[in-house]
Amino acid sequence: MSDRPAPSRRSDFSVRYPISTRWDDEDVYGHVNNVVYYSYFDTAVNGWLMQSSGTDIRRLPAVGLVAETGCVFHRELGFPDPVEVGIAVERLGERSIVYRLAVFQGRSDEAAADGRFVHVYVDRDSREVVDVPAQIRVTLAALQT
Repeated sequence: MSDRPAPSRRSDFSVRYPISTRWDDEDVYGHVNNVVYYSYFDTAVNGWLMQSSGTDIRRLPAVGLVAETGCVFHRELGFPDPVEVGIAVERLGERSIVYRLAVFQGRSDEAAADGRFVHVYVDRDSREVVDVPAQIRVTLAALQT
């Protein structure tokens, strides 16, 4: 009996953000290297936030800094097949957001990897912790699980 969680399914996510794999995502072992999954998470969350909110989040006075990440790998990914990253909000707090993520490739309904990604919002200049910006909060409210 294993303590490993079962892979998420595509149907667990109302939002799936497409990403193209790149030639250099693969390592010498012939599969997408583990560190690249974290890049997929970051790209999906921030790309989707910008697309869905209509706001260039890089210009907000408060920025989301990554405070925690995690990944459970279920199977390998490879180039050149594109991936989709499922995005859900596990917790929308006053000053932080906990995302639940999953990476899918090909026709498989099961995630190749499940992830966790935490943004803590800080003032761009002082780096003091601040509230999640209203534009971000409104966009994410519909994703809470």
